[in-house]
Amino acid sequence: MSIVTLLPFIVLIGAMFLMTRSAKKKQQAAAQMRNEMQAGTGVRTIGGMYATVKEIHEETVLLEVAPGVHAIYAKNAIGAVLADEEYNRILDGADPIHGDEPVVPDDASSLTADEAAGKGDKIDLGKTEATAAEPAVDEPAADKAKDAKAAEGTKDTVKADADTVKDEKKSGDDEAK
Repeated sequence: MSIVTLLPFIVLIGAMFLMTRSAKKKQQAAAQMRNEMQAGTGVRTIGGMYATVKEIHEETVLLEVAPGVHAIYAKNAIGAVLADEEYNRILDGADPIHGDEPVVPDDASSLTADEAAGKGDKIDLGKTEATAAEPAVDEPAADKAKDAKAAEGTKDTVKADADTVKDEKKSGDDEAK
């Protein structure tokens, strides 16, 4: 066997090795994160629920979902261990916007003309008042008549083609008999 024949197999095996290696690294990082978890820390489950760790056992974790409400979860169900300030910000509903970051609206309502008009600002849409006030110029009647005749001619051509196809089918059926 030549090296050219073996090259695709070597590349395939190398790609599989790299993919399994990265997956193993992710699994090890997740296991390490779960092992470093302590009672009193805030966590997010893989289902998206936020809770506080109360007790840690070998394979399970006791979470306080709400004050006085406890639930037992598998350790593998913990998606992330959160920093105290981030967990408190999420529970308190504190505004995550910092003063030095630009404010991006959640929706397009702040971009509408109504709000801008309320501020007294005019929005320039590229039209001048003179062009907006002028009525649209109608096509001359002769141009409209030409367009109508052309449309009728097209309809007649299409109808004639359809009739030709029908006639050919009929004659083909007659010949087959």
